[in-house]
Amino acid sequence: MSTLFSSESSRQFPPDGEMKNVQIITDGSCIGNPGPGGWACILRSGQTEREMYGSEPHTTNNRMELQAAVEALRALKESCNVEIITDSNYVKNGITEWIHKWKRNGWQTGAKKAVVNQDLWHDLDEQVSRHKIEWQWTKGHASHPDNNRCDELAQAAARGQLRTEG
Repeated sequence: MSTLFSSESSRQFPPDGEMKNVQIITDGSCIGNPGPGGWACILRSGQTEREMYGSEPHTTNNRMELQAAVEALRALKESCNVEIITDSNYVKNGITEWIHKWKRNGWQTGAKKAVVNQDLWHDLDEQVSRHKIEWQWTKGHASHPDNNRCDELAQAAARGQLRTEG
């Protein structure tokens, strides 16, 4: 396995043209909502691929979707050009559109209510700041083989309360 994938972080961006390209596919799952949940991701750079997954005993599907993205980005030990493919409009729209207003409004929605899952949005915002990211949406449970694989892993993690090491 390449040393590109790690749980350590780096805040320095290398000079343009020297950043590695990484594709990340994420998914979250919940048995009941709320209920036991699982998250999964596939990280791919060149010929190197890594599958990761984890679980929580009592959570929501949205939290697991967010956790998958956070854990995937956290696993990159250096700043990268990243394409993230998710089937969650909640995650994609939240991090690319809504978060800017939430920050300006003191982490409140337009209805003056606290943003739900703030802890994970903070974590995701921190991880996103380390990379150059392009977000892509794919329809869930459809024809994207990697998204389908993440769905299988997330569901298995939720059912068995499993987690990858490291």
